[in-house]
This record gives sequence, C-alpha cells and structure tokens, in this order.
Amino acid sequence: MLKTPGMENDEPLTLEFLQRCTRQNPMRPLSRHWLIQRFSLSPCNNYDERVLQRARDAFTLNNTTELREAAVMIALAERNGELQVLLTKRAMHLKHHPGQISFPGGKVERSDKDIVETAIREMEEEIGVTTTRDNLLGCLAPLPTVSGYLVTPVIAFVDADYEAVIDANEVDCLFEVPLAQFMRRNAIAKQPFLVRGKTYDIYAMTYQEHLIWGVTAQILHTLSQQLHLH
Repeated sequence: MLKTPGMENDEPLTLEFLQRCTRQNPMRPLSRHWLIQRFSLSPCNNYDERVLQRARDAFTLNNTTELREAAVMIALAERNGELQVLLTKRAMHLKHHPGQISFPGGKVERSDKDIVETAIREMEEEIGVTTTRDNLLGCLAPLPTVSGYLVTPVIAFVDADYEAVIDANEVDCLFEVPLAQFMRRNAIAKQPFLVRGKTYDIYAMTYQEHLIWGVTAQILHTLSQQLHLH
C-alpha cells in the first residue's frame, strides 16, 4: 500500500511488495500492426469506479466545480517488431508529483487546436520527441484526477530513431518499457489504501527499478482492458 501524506496504511507500496504480487512471466512481443488491428476493433473501456471515486471526493473536498483539460501522450516506438512505451521520471524539484513516473503531457493551452495538438506539443517540449497526426492511433476516455484535471490519453507512434532532448526543468529521465510488459495478466496490481478514513484503490506495477502507479498505471491498465488481453 502507498504511504503518502493523509494516508493511513500498514505496509507501504514498494517495489518488493509489488514484485511479490505480480507475475513476471514474459509475453510475446506486440507489434504496430497488431495494435492497430486490435485497437480498431476494441470499444472504449471505462475506468475503475473505485479509483474514480477518490477524484470525485477530492472535488467535493476542494469545491472543484470545473475541471481543467489536459492531455498525455502514450508514445510508441517499434523496434524489431516490438512496441516500446516512452515514459518519463518527473524532476525531483517539481511541486506536484516529483520523481513519479508519467507520460509526457500537460494542460491545454489556448493556442492548441485540440487535445491531440496538446499532447504532441507537450511531448516535444518535455523530451524533444515529435510525431504527426498521420501517426495517431486514437485516444482513450478522459480521466478525471484528484488535482482537478480531465486528462485525455492520446496514443501515437513515434520514430524508433528519435533523438531525445530532455527538459531538465520538468523531466529527470526518459526510458522505455515494452508494451507487452503492461499487458501481462496481473502485471498491474490493484491495492487498497486509506485517505481520511475512506478506502480507495490504486493501480501500480514495477519495471526494473521503476515504480509505476497512480494515473499512469490506471491509464495503462485501462488500455490493457480495452485490448481484451485480461
């Protein structure tokens, strides 16, 4: 279980704990061709209601009446027939979510034509990786977050030979994870935790030395569910 301010838990959600809870068996590589076919046939999947409830309760507590639009980019690079997901570790000096694993992304600016442009722009600003609408696969359902954002995950392919330019003001490092890692059965564990006396669920998983949890894990879990791999 995750220990953060305002939570009362007995066991912290650590790398060791999650590795005991999840199966580490490998899965066959997932290609761009496979994903395009699978995604086009998959109806949009909804997020876990027990996870969404925490956001709703936060809106009530903070008197949030209007959510700010934001986007994240699920960027996929294919190498040797296997898709890799680009993830970042947030800079440690950031006020919100320092050191957490996330997708490139941010809030919608007035100059953005739409949510897709937001995701493309934010990815280029944060890690220097570009893509175009021609490489767009689609979007997942918008996800409300406890911080008052309505986040739309945008999925797009990027050149496998990209040259990253990291913005150190926002990102500590960039790394890749095979998409198949997230699609393994029970790869993303759901754990209960307490916030102000109420029990909620959180999704989390590990990859090498990285702990992936919260909104990022919830999005990846929903994508896996949408692709009917569980």
